[in-house]
Amino acid sequence: MPTPYRAIFSVPGARSFTAAGLISRLPVAMMGLGIVTMVSQLTGAYGLAGALAATVALSVAVFGPQVSRLVDRHGQRRVLRPAAAITVSAVGALTLSTVLGWPTWTLFVFAVCSGCVPSVGSMVRARWSALLRDSPARLHAAYSWETIVDEVCFVFGPIIAIGLSTVWFPQAGPLAAATFLAVGVFWLTAQRATEPVPAPRGTHGRGSALRTPGLPLPVLTMVMIGVIFSSVDVITVAFADERGAKSAASLLLAGYALGSCLAGAVFGMVHPVGPVERRWFRGVCAVAVSMIPLQLAGSLPFLAVALFLAGMAVAPTMIAMVGLVDQLVPRSRLTEGMTWSSTGIAVGVSLGASVAGWVVDRVGAERAFAVPAAAGATAAALAFLGHRRLVRRPVAGRDQEGTRNERDHRSEKERDERHLA
Repeated sequence: MPTPYRAIFSVPGARSFTAAGLISRLPVAMMGLGIVTMVSQLTGAYGLAGALAATVALSVAVFGPQVSRLVDRHGQRRVLRPAAAITVSAVGALTLSTVLGWPTWTLFVFAVCSGCVPSVGSMVRARWSALLRDSPARLHAAYSWETIVDEVCFVFGPIIAIGLSTVWFPQAGPLAAATFLAVGVFWLTAQRATEPVPAPRGTHGRGSALRTPGLPLPVLTMVMIGVIFSSVDVITVAFADERGAKSAASLLLAGYALGSCLAGAVFGMVHPVGPVERRWFRGVCAVAVSMIPLQLAGSLPFLAVALFLAGMAVAPTMIAMVGLVDQLVPRSRLTEGMTWSSTGIAVGVSLGASVAGWVVDRVGAERAFAVPAAAGATAAALAFLGHRRLVRRPVAGRDQEGTRNERDHRSEKERDERHLA
C-alpha cells in the first residue's frame, strides 16, 4: 500500500470502521439501480422504474440531513441503528408489494420510507476528521481513500444489484442492498472507540448547517452532478437493453466507477496545491466536459470507453468537495454539513432518474445522453459564476473545543476499559 494510505491505517480502529463503511455504502450504489431493474423486469416501464428510484433519492435528500443533524447532537450509535431499521423494513415491504401485486401507489409509499437511510459516507468521514484534524496531509489521504471506497461500491454495487435481479429474481437486488445496510451499520456503530463525540448542546446553534456562508453554492452544483450520475445510470441500462445485452449495463457502469476509483487513488497520493475551492471548480468543469463524448455513443464498446474516461473526473471533484465542506462548516455540524453535499447529489439523482426515464421512453437511449450533458453544462456555469465568492476561513473555536471534548471523552473511555479489565 502506498505511503500516504499506509500512514492513515496506522490509526487504531481505522481499518475496521472503513471496512464497515464500505459494506454500509454498497446500498447507495445498489438501491436505485436495483429498483430500476426490478420494476423494468416486472413491467417493462422505465418511466415507472425511474420515478420510483427518483422517489427514493428525493426521500434521502429530505431525511438525510435530519438524520445527520441528530447524529451531531446524540452520536452515531443512538441514531444510525433506528434509521437503518426503518429503511430495511421499507425496502422489504416494497419488494413484498411487487410479489403480492399491491396497487402502484403503495410502491411509492414504501419508496418514501426507504429514504431514511443514513449517510454512512459522512459518518465515516466524520470519524477520520475527528482522528486526523491536526494532520491536513493525512486527512486529505483519508478523504481520498473514502472516495475510492465510494467508487469501489459503484464498481461492485451495480454488478450485484443488476446481476441478482436479472439472473436470480427481480426483487433480489433491493433485498441484497437492505441486507448490506443492516450488517454494515450494526458493525460500524459497534465500534465506539472511534465514534466522534457529540459537541456540547450550546455549540450546535439553530437552524440548518446549509445556512453556513458559502455552502449553498457547492450543494446546488452537486444537484447537477447528481443529475449526471442518475441519468447516466438509467440511460446506460436502457442503452444496453436496446442492444439486447441488458446485463452488460452493470459492466459499463462498473467501468465508469473504476475510472473514478483509479483517479481518486492517484489524487490521494499527491499533495494538493492551491485553494480547495479552485480545485473544486476545475473538477466540476472536468465532469461537464466528460459528458460530451457520450453524445457520440453508438455501440457498447464505445460507450464503455467513454464512461471510463468520464469517471476519471469524478473522484478528484468529490474529494475537493469534501475538503471544501470541511473548511466551511463548524465542527459541531460537520456530519450534517457533509450530508448536505450528498443531499444535493440525492436531489439531482431524483431529478435525473425521472427525467432520463421519461426521455428514454420517448426518444430512445442514444439521444437521451443529452440529459447528463445539459446537467454538466449547468453545473459548470453555476461553479463559474459563484466559486470566487467562496470564503476560506477556519471556524472560530472549533478545533480547540473539538479537541478538548475528544480528549476528555477518550480519557473517560480508557478509565472505563481499565476498570472493566
